[in-house]
Amino acid sequence: MNKIFKLKIVTLIVLILQSSITFAAVSGYVDSKGVTQRLAHGITFKPDGTKMFVVGKTQERIFEFDLSTAFDISTATISSNEYNHGLEDDDATDIKFNSDGTKLFLAGAGDQEINVYNLSTAYDVSTSVHQNTYFNGDGLDFVAIAFNTNGTKLFIYDKTGDDSIKQYSLGSPFDLSNAVLQKEYTGTSSKTLVTINKNPQGFAFSSDGSKMYITGKGNKKIKELTLSTPFDLSNVKLESGNYDLSDEIAEPSGIALSDDGLKLFILDSKNHVDNRDVSEYDLTCGFGVIKCIDPTANKDDVASIETQSETTKKIIQHTTFPVINRMEWLRRNSGRVNLTNQNIKIQFNNAILNSLTDTLVPIYFSNDGNSGSDYKNTSWSFWSEGTISIGSTGDTNQSSSKSINTSAITLGADKKGQDNIMRGIALRFGTDDVDVGDLGSALDMNSFSLTFYETKPKGEQRFTDHLFGISFINSNLINNSGSQSTNGDRYGEQLYGSLSLRDTFSKNRLNFTPKLKINYGITHLGAYKETGSEGLNLEYEDQYIGNFTSSVGTSLDNAYDFEVGSFIPYFDFEYYADMSPASEQTFSYISNGEEFTLKGIENSTHNFIGSIGFDFVSQNGLTFMTKFTRDQTKNSKNDSFNIALDYRGSQSSSYAMSIQDTSAKLSHNKELNNFKVNIDSHYDFLKDDPDYGIYLKVSNIN
Repeated sequence: MNKIFKLKIVTLIVLILQSSITFAAVSGYVDSKGVTQRLAHGITFKPDGTKMFVVGKTQERIFEFDLSTAFDISTATISSNEYNHGLEDDDATDIKFNSDGTKLFLAGAGDQEINVYNLSTAYDVSTSVHQNTYFNGDGLDFVAIAFNTNGTKLFIYDKTGDDSIKQYSLGSPFDLSNAVLQKEYTGTSSKTLVTINKNPQGFAFSSDGSKMYITGKGNKKIKELTLSTPFDLSNVKLESGNYDLSDEIAEPSGIALSDDGLKLFILDSKNHVDNRDVSEYDLTCGFGVIKCIDPTANKDDVASIETQSETTKKIIQHTTFPVINRMEWLRRNSGRVNLTNQNIKIQFNNAILNSLTDTLVPIYFSNDGNSGSDYKNTSWSFWSEGTISIGSTGDTNQSSSKSINTSAITLGADKKGQDNIMRGIALRFGTDDVDVGDLGSALDMNSFSLTFYETKPKGEQRFTDHLFGISFINSNLINNSGSQSTNGDRYGEQLYGSLSLRDTFSKNRLNFTPKLKINYGITHLGAYKETGSEGLNLEYEDQYIGNFTSSVGTSLDNAYDFEVGSFIPYFDFEYYADMSPASEQTFSYISNGEEFTLKGIENSTHNFIGSIGFDFVSQNGLTFMTKFTRDQTKNSKNDSFNIALDYRGSQSSSYAMSIQDTSAKLSHNKELNNFKVNIDSHYDFLKDDPDYGIYLKVSNIN
């Protein structure tokens, strides 16, 4: 065999070894600590890591330790707090607490039962008072027990026969009196639990319930299993590989992890004489004993990423709808409303936005063939629309369910030029709150949008409507994994537009308006890093999201005139198809740099939208529009309620809208009986806790 061939074989072996090593997320053994418990079998920690609790099979006591440094067993000292459980069960295999430490659960091998205790002082076992006994007589051979995060599920590792992990539902959190067996996991068709890890002695979950770990006394290894649905044994995958404990531990038993998943603790039921009862290990990523948690396989993580894409596209939809509503309202009421001067002025402190008012706005509002200054002296109308939207999306095989709440206000102004084209500008301030899954993940997205729009007549009843705009986005993301959560702030921008064609056919007072619409846009979401849980924090790269939808629909409306004004009920129906290109998001663990990419983030849907509402145009200058909309797809629905106001004021009143830094300001001045009334209000729309304010001033004109 020549040297080159040998070198290739060696290189191949090294590459194979390197690829296999990347699967092991345990960075190494840290330390061991002796405890007074012989045959130690069960271990758990206070959530903040300042207390450790150990039980075993011989001394009939619960031992409590104080840790001066959280989750650092080298700083552990035994506490005088302890509890003798010999009267209830002489052999204990595991110990668990409820979420606030006021209830203790002790699994016993001797009497094959779970004893429950109330604690008058949280996490102080010396204050334990026996409450009740459960599962006595059921014939279960307890290895270990576990709960899901909110205590509505109980898991028992039963060593009877070929072993099984039993999943029970609890009607009330941490209440075992009404436990109902739901599912059992016994392994795969080729590997039973007994063969997966020989002579199992302990098991535990990651804080988000996506991973499960089993220690084996026979082979001195840790096995890792992945659950497709958190805390649900319906679909469990055994990860290839294992972690060998034989260098530090003679007989592995109980297992526990720190809340951030960067620390692993294993009990040794044999090494009491060597003062190595509990061993501590470091992990390179949260809960990654064999492999790091794959966020692209976690339904809540996938749903959180999808939500960002979906919500930015909803912002385009929710921003264009009020403007389109306004243009359709103008069409319905073109003969009823006399638009008068409101002295609208628009100012920005931001240099980029200010350039829009100095250049684009005058050009945009100028009439064809006229100078740019003409727009200042022609007639304006001021309008506003408020929107409340509630929606939901069901869970899929890849992502969790989502609950969506949107609220927004749009302020607009428009005027009709000498070319008979209605041009306008609108400001929208919106908030989207999305709850993801069942563990508490959420997205809070605030947006500010600036939209230019125009509606052109192409005959007496035919119109083309066009708008374009820009949005600025600020998002706060919470990714909750049970007892741990990460937080991130993400900023973004988007450009968008819409073009629609509509033609109205009238018979008597009934109007029938078919319409065709195209929406388009592009969104950029900036890179950001999560904080909050060192082992679970992710770093996200920039993401670009395209938006392209087309729709066809129709409107029906009729008008009824009364002495006080006109009443116009209407009905809209629309079908639209989302043909947006798929996007992708790349991210990595900050702790070890392992990278993942979620590809094919698609929101392509076929939606049916139905709306019903009415306009009321009064004789005194006030107009009112309200509208209820249902947006329905196969897997989701969204209900919106819109209210819009338009006021035709007198020559002695004026409005002013301005943007300064991150604050929006609206002013109204009016002369009334020789008095000048000035009202100023402001809203800081990019703060986590927005500032609101209103100022009223009354002065004599003379």
